[in-house]
Amino acid sequence: MARTIAKDHDEKRGAILKSAARVFAEQGFDRASMSMLARECGISKANIYHYYDSKDALLFDLLDTYLCELRDRVCGTRIDGLTPAEQLHACVAEILLAYQGADDEHKVQLSGMAALAEEQQALLRGYQRDMIQFVSAILARNAPDTLGQDKTKLRAATMSVFGMLNWYYMWNTGAGTKARQDYAQMVTDLTLGGLGAV
Repeated sequence: MARTIAKDHDEKRGAILKSAARVFAEQGFDRASMSMLARECGISKANIYHYYDSKDALLFDLLDTYLCELRDRVCGTRIDGLTPAEQLHACVAEILLAYQGADDEHKVQLSGMAALAEEQQALLRGYQRDMIQFVSAILARNAPDTLGQDKTKLRAATMSVFGMLNWYYMWNTGAGTKARQDYAQMVTDLTLGGLGAV
């Protein structure tokens, strides 16, 4: 007879993933051990193995969960009825707010993805690509005669926006909602109007 899933299975899994993100971010994936993860979670190593049969499986679930949820949130930004400029601001603000409280996951994404199998990396890069395409489409609507006609410039502009957002994540960990919203407005103004608009 198949083993039944406990009612708090998803809650415990979520707690393990959050603890794993902290350990992987602080120790690095290679140096982290299942024993360290068990200590951080406050459970036995055997209990972790009940959820994940390897450290690699845990890393993949952590990044798959984080990036899939991030993609769904960013690409689900409500932009219907907004002007292109308002769409950009709404999207940039949503990204910054989605990053809030996810510093460990973001760090693991940057440092740990290469440890995964190529097909797993390809899936995760697909989530990233979806977000990039969503932002690119908004930027193209803001400058249809330039960015809308030049894919090279559009990609450069899109990655520049993400560069500003990732800079904020790296140097302003712990920033609150208001600070993130203010920076979202600055990124929007700088992107659309240059330094004169800031």
